[in-house]
Amino acid sequence: MAGLGKSLTALNELRCKFESLLAAASRKSPAAAPDLSDGASRPRELKAFGSNPGNLRMLVHVPEQLQSEPPLVVALHGCGQSGSDYIQGTGWATLADRLGFVVLSPEQRPSNNPKSCFSWFLPGDTARGCGEALSIQQMVEHAIAKFAVDRRRVFITGLSAGGAMTSVMLATYPEVYAGGAIIAGLPYGCAGSVQEALQAMFSERSPSARALGDHVRAASGHRGPWPRISVWHGSADPIVKPSNGEHVARQWANIHGLSSSATHTELGAGYTRRVWDDVNGTTLIEAYSIAGMAHGVPIASLPIAEHCGVAGAFFHDVGLSSTHRIARFWNLDHRRFEAQCAEAASMISPGGTGRGAGTIEVAASVGGEEEEIGLASGEPERTGPWRSPLDPNIVIAAAFKSAGLPVPEVPTRVPGTSSPVDPGAIIEAALKAAGLRR
Repeated sequence: MAGLGKSLTALNELRCKFESLLAAASRKSPAAAPDLSDGASRPRELKAFGSNPGNLRMLVHVPEQLQSEPPLVVALHGCGQSGSDYIQGTGWATLADRLGFVVLSPEQRPSNNPKSCFSWFLPGDTARGCGEALSIQQMVEHAIAKFAVDRRRVFITGLSAGGAMTSVMLATYPEVYAGGAIIAGLPYGCAGSVQEALQAMFSERSPSARALGDHVRAASGHRGPWPRISVWHGSADPIVKPSNGEHVARQWANIHGLSSSATHTELGAGYTRRVWDDVNGTTLIEAYSIAGMAHGVPIASLPIAEHCGVAGAFFHDVGLSSTHRIARFWNLDHRRFEAQCAEAASMISPGGTGRGAGTIEVAASVGGEEEEIGLASGEPERTGPWRSPLDPNIVIAAAFKSAGLPVPEVPTRVPGTSSPVDPGAIIEAALKAAGLRR
């Protein structure tokens, strides 16, 4: 009986600590308001999507200009947030309007959890075919069918409890997702009760990479290929220990058969990015640590080309847009890039009628890492060959036209010779103006 009393006391102390930290974080800045600057609207609710054993709400944001066979991004909010708050605060709704993909935002009900947290730690909600995990998967299947989504381009991301629930979905339905992004979240299988969840959030642990990977392998019968993973965590997070971000990266490195040590590390302005590449040089995992950032999502008001979302509680303007970088990691914008380059090629051909004598041809690989066309602000240059075969004049023309600027006169390159312009400063300015920086 005494042991039970001690356990209840410890649980109550952890719960009070969590509620106190959550309330303090919420008070530091006003709640995020909808970002309607680019015409973004509140998502609408769809109700008849399945048996819904987890009793969740299905919210969707569908842009007016939708791609043919669009990608789908599933965005899971954190505690104390709504689905609408999250996709507006992060800017996923605004970015969807720009690029033409669907955003699905499952929403927790207060009747399930008084803090509106997803139940990422309860066995009945975190197993394949059960509870909240099944509800979210039913929403995904409904969205795929209703909006003719490309099944090869389904992605999932989330913050805090939503980040931990992202880990759940990637582990239990890995065949569904091409990629995932966990922000201030935890690895799958680290807790099976409320007390274990709070302990995992607040304490330092040292699980082996093998044990972390075994949790994911046991969650489904899937044996690969596995989703690509992006991990984000603030170094000053008081609610979810930053070591949890390390555990998420190690969990998925083990699943991909990679070393726990990163292939290389990049030091940027206020952040560190570690990268895990496979033997072919393809990046399968990236992990960002944001120096001095508390619990929340990194966003950026500058540069203008990367601005989306709005600063507020749990949305920190640190000059680095996680939403944009995750979208690039998933190659969500490759069709937009293709279209602009094709338009530029047609524009500078003689008579604007396509290929012919004197036409500058565009050759761009857009699958995976081959479509790097520039560096984001403050992003250090990676070692290795430059792999984009684009003529810089083509990029300049597309960028200036996209930005609504007068298109400069573009000299024709003689086949077999280098470009007659120095692409450095011109490309940098042009790509920033058009939002084409990679």
